[in-house]
Amino acid sequence: MDIVNLIEKEVKEQIEEYKNSSDDHYDFWNEHIKYVYIESQKLAKQYGAEMEIVKLGALLHDIALICKVGDRKDHHVNGKILAEEYLRKYNYPEDKLNRVLSVVYNHRSSKNATNTEELCVADADIIAHFDNIPMLFNSAYNRNHINLNEVRAWMKEVFEKDYNDLSDKTKENFKKRYELICEIILEG
Repeated sequence: MDIVNLIEKEVKEQIEEYKNSSDDHYDFWNEHIKYVYIESQKLAKQYGAEMEIVKLGALLHDIALICKVGDRKDHHVNGKILAEEYLRKYNYPEDKLNRVLSVVYNHRSSKNATNTEELCVADADIIAHFDNIPMLFNSAYNRNHINLNEVRAWMKEVFEKDYNDLSDKTKENFKKRYELICEIILEG
């Protein structure tokens, strides 16, 4: 079994543990990670990024949230530590390991990206919010305790921030889709 399949299996096991032990029973795989995984691979093909690094970064980018380690605001820092533990367990090559860890650490905004692989995962993490809009409703109600009357304004703010965090290259390619989503979801 190759490293990507091994890590995917481990991440999915951690997600099951999270679902079974948390109050919200949030399904990280079906609500977020799979979207990042799929979108990051599309971007990797489009931008010529190294696919294995992108796949592993996408699978591990939210591992600290899944494992309930630290605060949400620091999940990129804690995620890097956990990702290193997972990859070292399989004797993943040092040069590649550092690249994956950098992807995990810099996934919160493409503005932090220092290479194409980081950009692919950071942009995919943002696009995942647009791919699974109901996940944002869940976040609004359950995590942020926003009432229905305030959801549209909150989502507009989230969408604008997310769109502005995209790399210029992805932003240009995503612009029409972004405008259509905003028109359908936010105007009314």
